[in-house]
Amino acid sequence: MNILSKAFIIGLLAVVVISIIGIITMSRTDVVLQGQIEATEIRISGKLPGRVDTFHVIEGQSVKRGDTLVGISSPEAWAKLQQANAMENVAKLQNEKVDEGTRQQIVRTAEEVWNKSKTDLQLAKTTYQRIQALYKDSVVSAQRYDEAEALYKVAMAAERAANQQYLLAKAGAQKQDKESARSLVDAAQGTVNEVQSVLQDAWLTAPMNGEIATIYVKRGELVGTGTPIMNLVVLEDCHLVLNMREDDLPYFEMGQAFVGKVPALKDKELVFKVNYVSPLGSFATWESTGVGDSYDMRTFEIHALPMEQVDGLRPGMSVLVKL
Repeated sequence: MNILSKAFIIGLLAVVVISIIGIITMSRTDVVLQGQIEATEIRISGKLPGRVDTFHVIEGQSVKRGDTLVGISSPEAWAKLQQANAMENVAKLQNEKVDEGTRQQIVRTAEEVWNKSKTDLQLAKTTYQRIQALYKDSVVSAQRYDEAEALYKVAMAAERAANQQYLLAKAGAQKQDKESARSLVDAAQGTVNEVQSVLQDAWLTAPMNGEIATIYVKRGELVGTGTPIMNLVVLEDCHLVLNMREDDLPYFEMGQAFVGKVPALKDKELVFKVNYVSPLGSFATWESTGVGDSYDMRTFEIHALPMEQVDGLRPGMSVLVKL
């Protein structure tokens, strides 16, 4: 065998060996997934439409739950509160008037009328009894007797009517009137409570501990009901969001812990625990380009919480996870 043939064989063997080593090396290459730290974001807005009066925070400032963030001025809302208070006072006075019943002067007048009617009835009764006795003795005519009897009946009817008027005046307003007056008071108080509830948003406070990320409006600008004024990031709720193909899911089962490296924290390794797994839409499907046993693979999104609080961990930081 000549030198050329030997050189060819040696070269071929070298190529084969290098190819095998390359295949083995490539098969052992670790897969690295890149995720991102995210956190809950709360948009601060209120029910009160008005003009931004005062900011008590700036972007990047840390706040605690209950801290005042912004003040909103709304003269129209305060005017509505004064109007509601006035209507409540009117309703209360009307209710008191109904509860007090009929004025005492009217009651006394009705009583006096009833007393007079009783006196008239007594006189008519006495006169009727006398005329009746005289009529039996044929001293008076039938006409006179009929007149006395009629006057007596009229006096009895007048006395009953006067008595009913006195009882009505003494009883005061009817039950329905009293209930209606109380309902008006309740309605007025409800209106006052509603306006006061809206005015509570004249000073918006932080619902949770966090950091002011973005302020959307300027001082003096008008804002409507529900208009976002600023953004609050809850740093205590920092978590990792990671997207992967479904064939990588066995590494990230619900409740499973894994290690991730954070380049922004000098490659610090953190332990995360999976607490959310969900498939993404069809737009994130890995479509197969082969034939035979190949198939399309869905993309899944997982959320994982750090096992311990880490200083400096912020939304937007990358996390590298090696499979």
